[in-house]
Amino acid sequence: MARHTQFIQLSTEERRSLKTLFRSGKGANRLHPRARILDLLDREVPPPEIALPLLCGIATVYNIKRRDLAEGLAAALSDKPRAGAPRRISGEARAKITALACSEAPDRHARWTLRLLADRSVKLGFCESVSHNAVKEILKKTDSSRT
Repeated sequence: MARHTQFIQLSTEERRSLKTLFRSGKGANRLHPRARILDLLDREVPPPEIALPLLCGIATVYNIKRRDLAEGLAAALSDKPRAGAPRRISGEARAKITALACSEAPDRHARWTLRLLADRSVKLGFCESVSHNAVKEILKKTDSSRT
């Protein structure tokens, strides 16, 4: 048995904001297809007929419709913020590692190596642990040179 599709009903103000969005041509890459999906759902176009020309999956159409019904137009158009893992090495420790890399190399060494910087950073108490790859990323982000 076929599932009955529930369409959305946009207010006049919401339709006007979608039209403004279409005319401006500006915004995030995901914004315009989502707005187009909402516009077509408001015009009672079935989700399979929406997904094909917009090159998206039917699940995408249903997810956007669900978010609009539950949270409103703004939530359906935008992404929710994503929580990332917090940085394990503080900005102060990063600055100290960068300063260490710019200092004189230790005795019996011509220059600082990444592994040497990682070991010395832990020994000096800048951080609990740090890998040589993390030191590489720290120096890469600050455009520092190890010479």
